[in-house]
Amino acid sequence: MSAGARTVPADPAAAGAAADGGAGEPADVAGRLLARLTVLPALLAVAWLLAGLPLLFLGLFTPLLMLVISVPLAVVLVIFGLRWIPALSATGPLLGRQPEPGRARTPWWTVAGVLAVVIAFGVDQMIYHSQDLIIFRDPASYIQFGNWIAHHHSLPIPQDRAAFGGTHHVLSFHSFAFYQVGQSVVPQFMAGLPMILAGGFWLGGVSSAVALGPVLGALAVLTFAGLAARLVGPRWAPLAALVLAVSLPEQFTSRATYSEPVVQILFLGGLCLVVDSLRADGIGTRVVAALGGLTLGLTLLVRIDGASDMLPVIPYIGLLLVGRHRRQALPLLGGLVVGVIYGTADGVLLTKPYLESIRTSLIPLALVVALVVVGTAAGVLALRHRGLPELRGNWLPNAAAAAAFVVLAGFTIRPYVQTVHAKMTKTTESVIAGFQRTDHLPVDGTRLYDEISLHWVFWYIGVPAVLLGTLGAAVLARRCLQGRAPTWTLPLMTFAWAIVVTLYRPAITPDQPWASRRLVPAVLPGFILLAVWASSWLAGWLRQRGTRRVAWAGVALVGAAALVIPTVITTFGIVRSGKGPLGLEPVAVGLAGKTTFGGEIAAVSGMCAAIPADASVVIVTGPTADHMAEVIRGMCNVPVARLGDHRRSVVQAVESGIRQAGRRPVLLAGTRLALIRYGSPARQIMKLRSTQDTHTLTTPPKTTDELKFNVWMSEP
Repeated sequence: MSAGARTVPADPAAAGAAADGGAGEPADVAGRLLARLTVLPALLAVAWLLAGLPLLFLGLFTPLLMLVISVPLAVVLVIFGLRWIPALSATGPLLGRQPEPGRARTPWWTVAGVLAVVIAFGVDQMIYHSQDLIIFRDPASYIQFGNWIAHHHSLPIPQDRAAFGGTHHVLSFHSFAFYQVGQSVVPQFMAGLPMILAGGFWLGGVSSAVALGPVLGALAVLTFAGLAARLVGPRWAPLAALVLAVSLPEQFTSRATYSEPVVQILFLGGLCLVVDSLRADGIGTRVVAALGGLTLGLTLLVRIDGASDMLPVIPYIGLLLVGRHRRQALPLLGGLVVGVIYGTADGVLLTKPYLESIRTSLIPLALVVALVVVGTAAGVLALRHRGLPELRGNWLPNAAAAAAFVVLAGFTIRPYVQTVHAKMTKTTESVIAGFQRTDHLPVDGTRLYDEISLHWVFWYIGVPAVLLGTLGAAVLARRCLQGRAPTWTLPLMTFAWAIVVTLYRPAITPDQPWASRRLVPAVLPGFILLAVWASSWLAGWLRQRGTRRVAWAGVALVGAAALVIPTVITTFGIVRSGKGPLGLEPVAVGLAGKTTFGGEIAAVSGMCAAIPADASVVIVTGPTADHMAEVIRGMCNVPVARLGDHRRSVVQAVESGIRQAGRRPVLLAGTRLALIRYGSPARQIMKLRSTQDTHTLTTPPKTTDELKFNVWMSEP
């Protein structure tokens, strides 16, 4: 068994010749360009995050200091990182084999195809992107987090109790995704994405910040294309990028400011760099491996679940230490540790209340990580002198191949043998029950629907993609154990682990398309990548046996169609109507052409303009406070609190305290009736009519729901 037998000659000169097309042949300019372009987003993200977190700790997260530190750091990372990135020609469509002489160089149409998909995806997402500012779910939470640090340069957020005089003891300052801790307000999530969104606020305000979602999504598709080009072959990269770009979860998370596209950039980009380190030479091997580990580790700074996704990297490093690639092992480990330290420091020092709120999930994960680290260390110590044991016979490779189909069968029959329940908060159970009533399903707020998680994948990329992906995993598992596909070892380990763990326990409220975001970082990319490889393998297998061109080309075409068509059907919502000359006409009713949370920038701007600059705002209705408190604090730039005691005497005492503090009392509520009881006239300062994501539980989403949101104001 081998963790990474070389796929290019060991001699540096020979390796360079292989990468550039061989002696006397033109260099593979297109392959080198595609290889470098596809890791560039990850390197730039690494530079920004490395510079940003220390400045945020110091309260110095300003545009000037970020430019002064991150730009030179980005230049260093890009120059020294891209310098050692080898061209793609050394990776043929059949891994472990040298490409044929006539196919050694990457054709330019592959670069053009990848860029066409990426640009088209970015433009489409920009057209339909959300303006998610009012906090209903994660995107607006990230926007408000990013807005605060962009304009105030530090954390935590002060409560401004002095602005309410001596009556702050009857007030509270928390809201959705923002915890009240002592004298401060602490944002819920990791700081990675908000630091990136802060750059959008600096560039062009809130409009630029919300537009970063499509930009990050397009860069994630580009990064994925690079991984496909390395592992399957450049000619298959446009297809892989197209399938991912058309999938509904990718579009859903790229139209708003979700964290998943950034995780994709780091996670998939890190895998690209690790693969490149196996093909680089000299010091480049160590440099690229260290960058790969750092990029993978920094996923923890963006998404706490990144700790699970990167877990297989630990045993992989152990394989490198006892195998043939010790040069990559220590740099990869060092980079990974630095990235993990960044994420851990963020969680412990900046967003600790968030980690405490999910401790029931984090504690088991931490125990698994500790077990893997200890087990890997013990294995390395036991085998450090003997090396990896020789594989005798084919029973283990065959068993690994069979395991892929066994796991698929298990997830397929799971809905028929299991119904997943869990004890949740009353609020969550009430929300799920509401979704069930809307879907005309039996009402049981403890249902999680985890048992149908594989069906989510069927919905979004189709059954053929899952079957082809499983076939690819089976064949590649066998090859990796035989040492015939070393560049696939880490990607296969990470994707297999992430797919199984995520499908077994998605750990998310199960309404769609919301729950589909769990599939975005690794599940969909993994299945698509493996399915594209399987299509390549089948076509190559036929070609090697002298089959006529029309046969193997037809297999490749059918494989591509099997991946693209089901994905398009769900995303665009293709259905048959009774119109048309034959009484049948395809009609697109899906989410591909729909926008959600539109008009919020104008609505929030109008609300802020109506609130006096010297106001201290008190919100007297709970739902309005949940959704709007941080929006008002951060975007209207006035102190805000919420009041749970609605007695008139209490409200009058709060008003008096605000006046004594030299400020102007303003009351806000979601209805006019909630304000006129206090004896002052009320006027409406927000009347938002828009659309929001639907909440289906057992079917793929095809429509949006109406969104109505009102804010009324009175000035006693």
